[in-house]
Amino acid sequence: MPAAAQPRRVRSNRLVRKLAVLGTGAAVLALPLIGAASASAATPAAKTASTTPAGYPNNLDGWIRESLAIMAQKHIPGTYNGIYRNIIRESSGNPAAINLWDSNAAKGIPSKGLLQVIDPTFNAYHVAGTSFNIYDPVANITAACNYAAARYGSIDNVFGAY
Repeated sequence: MPAAAQPRRVRSNRLVRKLAVLGTGAAVLALPLIGAASASAATPAAKTASTTPAGYPNNLDGWIRESLAIMAQKHIPGTYNGIYRNIIRESSGNPAAINLWDSNAAKGIPSKGLLQVIDPTFNAYHVAGTSFNIYDPVANITAACNYAAARYGSIDNVFGAY
């Protein structure tokens, strides 16, 4: 092959490489736009799933507010701040919390849920209209507040393990 022909081949290879890089770059830049369109389509479904059946936010704030609404109907005393303070101390806001090391756990009845209620207490102070699942945040809060009202006058009067 003549020497004069080799630079053309190099130039055409460079051109092909540049076009390939530009095409790849364009494709990479287009991906976020495609992803954004499909993500926005999923947003309304995510908002629907983040509420409780009663329409409250499915988070600690919503669980407390829903419990307070039920407590008001059932004349169970308690405030948002009293409930929140006790939840943070007992479970750090984890509705799946379970205590496997204290005296109740040693007896085979560990404390469970947001307000660390044992099964016999939950069953005795369960509030009609809430779930019978001790790990259900609203049922756990409402039963614990019902117990605290009977024992201490209100969850607001509880400042330690109860």
